[in-house]
Amino acid sequence: MRFAIGDTDFLLDGEPHRVLSGAIHYFRVHPDLWQDRIRKAKLMGLNTIETYVAWNAHAPQPGVFDLTGGLDLGRFLDLVAAEGMHAIVRPGPYICAEWSNGGLPYWLFADGTVGVRRNEPGFLAAVSSYLQALAPVLVPRQIDDGGPIVLVQVENEYGAYGSDASYLRALEQMHRDIGLTVPFTSVDQPMGTMLEDGSLPSLHKTGSFGSRATARLARLRQAQPTGPLMCSEFWDGWFDSWGEHHHTTPAAASASDLEDLLAAGGSVNIYMFHGGTNFGFTNGANDKGVYRPIATSYDYDAPLDEAGRPTEKFHAFRAVIERYAPVPPLPTSMQPGGSGRLEPVAGPGVRAGSAVGSGSAVGSGGVGLEARRAPATDVAVRLDRVAPLATLLPTLTSWTAHDVPPTFDALGAASGFVLQRTEVALPTGGVLTVGTEVRDRAIVSVDGVVVGVLEREHHDRAIALPPVTGTLELLVEDQGRVDYGPRIGEPKGLIGDVRVDGELLSRWTAAPLALDPIAPAALSVLGDATPSAGDVLAGPVFASGSFELASVDDRYLCLDGFRKGVAWVNGFCLGRYWSRGPQKTLAVPGPVLREGRNDVLVFELHAAASRTVCLLAEPDLGHTEG
Repeated sequence: MRFAIGDTDFLLDGEPHRVLSGAIHYFRVHPDLWQDRIRKAKLMGLNTIETYVAWNAHAPQPGVFDLTGGLDLGRFLDLVAAEGMHAIVRPGPYICAEWSNGGLPYWLFADGTVGVRRNEPGFLAAVSSYLQALAPVLVPRQIDDGGPIVLVQVENEYGAYGSDASYLRALEQMHRDIGLTVPFTSVDQPMGTMLEDGSLPSLHKTGSFGSRATARLARLRQAQPTGPLMCSEFWDGWFDSWGEHHHTTPAAASASDLEDLLAAGGSVNIYMFHGGTNFGFTNGANDKGVYRPIATSYDYDAPLDEAGRPTEKFHAFRAVIERYAPVPPLPTSMQPGGSGRLEPVAGPGVRAGSAVGSGSAVGSGGVGLEARRAPATDVAVRLDRVAPLATLLPTLTSWTAHDVPPTFDALGAASGFVLQRTEVALPTGGVLTVGTEVRDRAIVSVDGVVVGVLEREHHDRAIALPPVTGTLELLVEDQGRVDYGPRIGEPKGLIGDVRVDGELLSRWTAAPLALDPIAPAALSVLGDATPSAGDVLAGPVFASGSFELASVDDRYLCLDGFRKGVAWVNGFCLGRYWSRGPQKTLAVPGPVLREGRNDVLVFELHAAASRTVCLLAEPDLGHTEG
C-alpha cells in the first residue's frame, strides 16, 4: 500500500483518506494493556494510533538503547497493525509530552557543551545515533512495506522554541537517511509565526489546538496552501500539576469542536485518546517563572480515562465520528453504564522478525479484563514492617567525596533523590543559603532531626539552622525535569555554593538513591524487619506490608493520611504521591499484581498519620481541588 499527501487530501492507494487518530503513549501504559487500549480506540471509530517516542526512556545511560518490555515499540506497532489500524510516529527528538526533560536524555547535557534543539554538532551527532537505533523498528513497519506507519513527525512544536531552518533540514535528512519514506509532518500552534518558524516547505504543516477549530484551520491553510488540513494535536483535556486543580473540559464542548474540525474536511489526532500514567520518576515539569512539577496521573480528561474506562467524552466523540466514518459495533461492556472491560481475545500475530518482548497480550491481568469476573473488593493493607532511610542506605547507595555538592547529573543520576552530607560546627546556629537555586526540593536535617524544607516552587534558598556540631544533611529531590521552554536540559540538585552565614561549606559526601528499580537488598532488609506496633510514621522512612488476592485486576492505591513520597507494588514503581493533590490515588495496573501474596512499599518523606493503605477496586478520579 501507499500513503501520500495529495492536493487536497491524504491518499491511501490513490484514494482520498481521512486520518482519525488517537494518541496513546506506549511508555505510559503497561505493555500487557496495550492491546486493550488500542482496541478501544478502534471502537470509538479511530483508524490510526499516534505515539511519541521517549528517547530518554530508551537511552537511560550513554551507550544503552532498550527496546524490551514496556519499551518494545515494535510490539506496540505490531499490535496497532493487528487491529487493522495505521500509526503515526513522532520520534522527536524533543517531544515535550509533559515528560521528563521533554524526552531528551539528561546525560546528553551533563558536560555543558552540547546544544539543545539547535544545529550544533554534538546534539546532531547524538540525534543521528538515536535515529539509527530506531531504524530497525520503524523502517520495516512503514506502510510501504506492509506495516502500519503512515506519517512521521520531525521535531515537535519547534516554532514555539526557535526558527533554525538549518537544524530542521539536518533533522529531516537524518530521518530520510535511516530509510524512512512515508510523508513527514511538522506541528505548531496556529498563532503568530509559529507554523512558519517551526517547519520547512518539505514538511507538511499541521496544527495543535483544542478549540476555535474553524479559525485555527483558516490560519493553518494560510501557512499550508495545499494538501489536507490536519490538527495533529486536538487537545481534548489537559495535564495536571501538583497543587493545582484537576483540569477538565466539557464533553459537549470538545465534541462540538471536533464536529467543526471534521465538518471542514480536516483530519485529526486526538490528544489524548488515553493518557495513562507517569510511572516511576518520569513526569516532567513546567517553569514559566514558577516551577510546577507534573502529577503522576496523566489522565488528561481523555475519552479513555487512566483506568482504561470509556468516559462521557468517549461516547460524545464516537457520536461525532460516526457521522463522518463507519464505526464498529460497541460491545455492551463499553456502552454507558458498562464495566469498560473487554472480553479476552486471542493474541494477535506479529510481523516476522519482530520482538514480542516480555509480557503476554492476554492472560492474568492482561488484555480485556473479563466483564464476567466477580466484582473485586477493596483491600486494606497494614504497613507493619518499617525501616528509616538511614537503615536502608547501605543497600541503596554508596558515598563519594566532593569539594562542593555535586549535581544529580555529575553523579549519573537521572532522577529521584540524592543525599548530601557535610560535618559542621555551629555552636550558635546560622543561616544556610544555596547560591543559585534548589532543584527542586531539599529536606534539611541536622544530626538526623529535620529542621525544614527548601522548595524551588517557592524560590526558597535560605533556612535557619539551630546550634549543631555534627552532621548537616540535605535530601534533595528531583521532582521532574523541565519539559518545555528554555530550561530544558538544565542540571538538577543544589545549584551554586552552599554557605552558612556567608562561609562556604566544603568537604561533602553524596549518595544517589537507587529507587527505580529499588534494590532487592533493600527489600530483603525490610522483609526481615520485625513487625512493629503503632500507627504513625516519621520520615524519611520506608514501610511495607503484604496482602492476598484471589484474582487480579486493575487496582488503585489510596494513601490517605500520608503526606509525600513514592510507592511500589511488587517492586513496580507506581510513582510519586503528594497530599496536596489534585490526584487522590495511584494506578496499579492489573499485570503488576498476582494471585496470592502481593507486597506494597511506601517511601514517606515526612510523616503519616496511619500505617494503613488501601487497594481500591475502583479508582477515585474525583481529585482534590488543590
